[in-house]
Amino acid sequence: MNIQFHKYEGAGNDFIIIDNRSLFFDDSNQKLIQSLCDRKFGIGSDGLILLQDVINYDFEMVYYNADGHLGSMCGNGGRCVVDFAKQLNIFEKECHFLACDGPHLATWTCSDISLRMQNVEVIENGIDYFFLDTGSPHYVKFVKDIESINVFEEGQKIRCNERFKNDGTNVNFVQIKDQKLYIRTYERGVEDETLACGTGVVASVLSAYEAKLIYNNSVEVIALGGDFKVNFEKKDHYHTIDLVGPYNCVFKGEIKC
Repeated sequence: MNIQFHKYEGAGNDFIIIDNRSLFFDDSNQKLIQSLCDRKFGIGSDGLILLQDVINYDFEMVYYNADGHLGSMCGNGGRCVVDFAKQLNIFEKECHFLACDGPHLATWTCSDISLRMQNVEVIENGIDYFFLDTGSPHYVKFVKDIESINVFEEGQKIRCNERFKNDGTNVNFVQIKDQKLYIRTYERGVEDETLACGTGVVASVLSAYEAKLIYNNSVEVIALGGDFKVNFEKKDHYHTIDLVGPYNCVFKGEIKC
């Protein structure tokens, strides 16, 4: 079987995206997804996204982690699949699509994409951390020197501790300078540091606001792979949360499986 694909990246977080509106792709084949995401023997990516038809929405986004398991919401992948849908002429400027955590609104421009995230009602404020779900679970820890952190070792310790060892969590290390967030993230499913994590960016901004470390509701975030802006409102809970960031189609091709 030959599979046509597009390779995208959003701030260095990279994805294989496949048009699966004909439902030809065997998404139950975990080993196939693993092999496609393998950086030495496959295309290489942090995850794989299927674009599919769904009633009442422009399309559905189905996301798989690089380990082949069905993933939770991916903010960078969401922006990338929006541009993919744009190139397929599915919409013009705005689209409504369905992901595993529910519906999303996205606005496309030639330079970036604004992705509306789900509301956040509960943020756990621990002794030296915050924990919340922004479509994916995130542990947020504020640090004084982000460059000195061994993200793989420290992130893995938290991800594999007694509380999180079964379902896992993403782990974000965040430093604040001049009301800007600098972030590095260990991602479950990839089981390593990635260059950016969209849901982690959102989780870190809301945690910083909750901790009164930032005071604006429009915040710049700098990840290893690129820059973001997060806009939000808060009343009884956090709502109207928009993740704004870059996207790029790196190449497209066909692979024999």
